[in-house]
Amino acid sequence: MKNETKFQTESKSMVDTSPPKVVSISKPPDPEVPEKKPRRRFTTAYKLRILKAYDSCTESGEIGALLRREGLYHSNINTWLRQRDEGVLHGLSPKKRGRKAREVNPLAKEVARLERENKKLSKKLKRAETIIEVQKKISEILEIPQNNNGETS
Repeated sequence: MKNETKFQTESKSMVDTSPPKVVSISKPPDPEVPEKKPRRRFTTAYKLRILKAYDSCTESGEIGALLRREGLYHSNINTWLRQRDEGVLHGLSPKKRGRKAREVNPLAKEVARLERENKKLSKKLKRAETIIEVQKKISEILEIPQNNNGETS
C-alpha cells in the first residue's frame, strides 16, 4: 500500500500541466525505399581503428558485439587482417579507378632531347648541302676552276 501511494504521488508530479504546444507538420517523409543500398566505402583510418578494436577484444562475445555495432561481417575483418599482415597499406585505401598511369622511362627526356637535336642538325646539314650545290653551279656558270675536294683555286 505504501508503494502504491508513493508511485501515485510521483506520477502526479511528473504530469505536465502546461498548455499543449502547437507543432507544425510540414511534409510527410518520402515513403519510397531505394532499390539497392549504396555500397559502403571504408577509409584506411576506419579499417585500422576497427582492426585495433578487434585485436583488443579478449572476452567471449566482444568480437560479435563489435561486428554488430559497426554493421560489419567477419569476412571484412579477415580481408583487412590479411591486407595488414601482408603490409599492403595501399590495399587498405580505396583504389583509384580508371587506367593505370604509365611508368615513365627515366631516359625518355634524354631521348626526346637527342631526337630534337638530331632533327635540328639534319636541317642544318641539308641547308649546308644546298648552299654547296648552289656554289658549285655558280662556279660552273662563271667557269671558275675547282680542286677535287670542291675548293676554288
